[in-house]
Parts: sequence; C-alpha cells; structure tokens
Amino acid sequence: MRRENEKLIIDGNAIYELDLECVRRKNQQKDKENEENQRKKNGRMSGRHQ
Repeated sequence: MRRENEKLIIDGNAIYELDLECVRRKNQQKDKENEENQRKKNGRMSGRHQ
C-alpha cells in the first residue's frame, strides 16, 4: 500500500517512486542556501564604492 507522501512516475519502461517528504526537505535546503548566497552577494555589493 502506498503512503500519501509517495508518488509513482512511469516513464516508458521505467518506474520511479518519489518520497515527497525527501523532495520537500531538499527543496527547503536549496531555498535556504539560495537565500544565504543572495545575502552574501548583496553584502559584498553594498560594500563597494561607486
């Protein structure tokens, strides 16, 4: 029996089972890293003299 947080994807002869909770955690981690990188980038730019 499939859990609610799983998704099956059929692509031709291949079948993939996604753990949606894992996908959600990975996306949250990427979002956090992107925010940190953006803050670092903005911090470097604000220190420049024009």
